Amino acid sequence: MIQRRFFGLPALLLWLVSTLAAAAHIEAPPLEVLVRDYFPEAREITAFDGHPPVATVLGPRGVLGFVFHTDEVVPIPAYSGKPIRTLVAVDTEGTIRGVRILAHEEPILLAGVTDADLERFIAQYPGINVRQRIKIGGAPREGYATLDAISGATITMMVLNASISRSLQEVARARGLPLDDADRAAGAAGAEGALDRPLWHHVWRQRYPEIVLLAAALLLLTIILLFQDPMVRTPHQLAWLRNGFLVFTVGFIGWYGLAQLSIVNVFTFLDALVHDFSWETFLLDPLVFLLWGYVAVSLLLWGRGVYCGWLCPFGALQELINKLARRLGVRQFELPQMLHERLLALKYVILLGLLGLFLQGMATVAPLLEVEPFKTAIALRFQREWPYLLYALALLGIGVVNRKFFCRYLCPLGAALTYPGRFRIFDWLRRRRECGHPCQICARECEVRAITPTGEINVNECHYCLDCQVTYWNDHKCPPLVERRRRRERHSRPQRGAQQEAPGGGNTKAVDLHQGTGPEKA
Repeated sequence: MIQRRFFGLPALLLWLVSTLAAAAHIEAPPLEVLVRDYFPEAREITAFDGHPPVATVLGPRGVLGFVFHTDEVVPIPAYSGKPIRTLVAVDTEGTIRGVRILAHEEPILLAGVTDADLERFIAQYPGINVRQRIKIGGAPREGYATLDAISGATITMMVLNASISRSLQEVARARGLPLDDADRAAGAAGAEGALDRPLWHHVWRQRYPEIVLLAAALLLLTIILLFQDPMVRTPHQLAWLRNGFLVFTVGFIGWYGLAQLSIVNVFTFLDALVHDFSWETFLLDPLVFLLWGYVAVSLLLWGRGVYCGWLCPFGALQELINKLARRLGVRQFELPQMLHERLLALKYVILLGLLGLFLQGMATVAPLLEVEPFKTAIALRFQREWPYLLYALALLGIGVVNRKFFCRYLCPLGAALTYPGRFRIFDWLRRRRECGHPCQICARECEVRAITPTGEINVNECHYCLDCQVTYWNDHKCPPLVERRRRRERHSRPQRGAQQEAPGGGNTKAVDLHQGTGPEKA
């Protein structure tokens, strides 16, 4: 029955992708139709001209307002590395009449955020004046127009807002719209940073407490990894420390910080390398940037396992659920060894398939990125349509009886991390010559089955849980250490009876006293 559930997942995924493909394309009405929606009295729209390029809307009594494309005024790269093309209509008083997203390649918007979500967000702009300050999310603040963000797409919304605000400011200056000079550095773009300052500066200042907390957590993890030998000799304390860190990963890194890394990040980086590379694209999300920096270093020092075993929110959620299930006595199910070895290749096949489609463009591959349930379970906190929810819950349900099933067999990000992980500098996980010959304790106890029957650790599959290192130093469990301990104990015991037969009986009394008998009984 369980195997049928396993193999039913691809069919569910294909069905899910087919429902997404139609939603990935944005169709906008002609410009004239949009403008007349914003200016019902419009009679004529001129061509885009000037610097920045702006089209003038004319009515019976003269100029009614202006329309422009944000990417032609202030082309701020979004998370995909490319600007979001947005049409903005503003009247002669500097008040926004309408906003329309015309084109984008944002993965979170192509798959995971509905058209209704986008409409609700941009519907908040009409009525905002160029002299007002705009902020995304948070409590209302006097003098600011506060917009509700889209859950799971905060960074993209901040880029979109900065594009609208800054381009509106530029058009206002170029076309002589009413603009208070005291608000240059703080006007409509004030809540998103000064016009001459990169957007990521503001984002980092705004998220400073979160940055400090994440940096402290990464420092703690580094200490654990560098001093893992003394750590694993106190398994009870290590277990509490590890479980606490997994809870932090799910709660803070995942659900609060929305810093779940994804194969989308890998594709964004590859696209930036081919086209116009800019660090600003990656600096827009400080927590994700810090995590990727740490992962890059940890790949060279320890391999893939540090991220997959400690820092992946969805992986940590799977592991915590499985630990709870084991505590409750839920019986575990493992696939046969041959099937397990074949399925290990599946995540690499998925990665290659996604990479091939990515070469056609992000819009092409975006629907298939739903193979990762990260957006549903972490970024959107399970607040999503039932097909996505069903897929994520199915994977977590399998994880109840099979530890980290998705990570082992399906995760394209884990597959991508194995390639740079091959260049790791050190082998920190200790092994003995008896491992696998004949001892199989670690191989049997490894819950992700990263230890081969011959005793070697497959670093491409290891999640660096350190369980095998706990066994390595346990002199009541590791056979070579057990034998050494017993040998020490035998040597430390008195030689009973040997001294009783010694010539002259000089030591008989002492031996009998040690045994608790009187000399007269001897």
